[in-house]
Amino acid sequence: MRISFCGRLLLAGAAAVGLFSGAASAQSPAANSPAALEVALTYAGERAQIAPGTCGCFWLQGGGADAALNLWKGIAASASLTGAHASNYYSTFDVNKIAYLFGPRYTYSGGKMRALKHQQAQIFGEALFGGVHAFNGAFPANSGLVPSANSFAMQVGGGINLALSARIGIRVFQADYVRTDLPNNYSKSQNDLRLAAGVTYRFRSLRFK
Repeated sequence: MRISFCGRLLLAGAAAVGLFSGAASAQSPAANSPAALEVALTYAGERAQIAPGTCGCFWLQGGGADAALNLWKGIAASASLTGAHASNYYSTFDVNKIAYLFGPRYTYSGGKMRALKHQQAQIFGEALFGGVHAFNGAFPANSGLVPSANSFAMQVGGGINLALSARIGIRVFQADYVRTDLPNNYSKSQNDLRLAAGVTYRFRSLRFK
């Protein structure tokens, strides 16, 4: 599998976030919180290539929603639904895609705000796996070009959330390496860089007996 420079950079960054979070959690008991559900709505830009090793780069624009159920000591089950669009990315062709992903997330909760009894900053890393559906485009097949295609999808990365109140916060920054295997008459794979920011909402803690 050939991964672009941006992909390698994002993988290294995700690994660094994971190592930092693991070391920090060993020093701070703040991550030991009851199970809680946090959702986020984000705007995202995704830098893609027509094929690996070429300079035909373009940006898809879109957004998404994700949810993380914190289960134990910062470990959460995460789900993400994202959509993106690019016009005239090659000749007169457009591309649209929807990705649905699931996987584990680890969150390190930083220092607390003095006025509020909750963590102010959170650094998270996650590895999500699922599928992608691309449509209203042009994808090579045995019968010629077809308007839609489906493939495996993977997203690895992390970001920073900042609490504004006990419930509402902002996703200051998120960066992910995104891999899909949509047909493209080259390597049949895409290695993209996804950048996102948005708002978060934390639901009341759920205590299990």
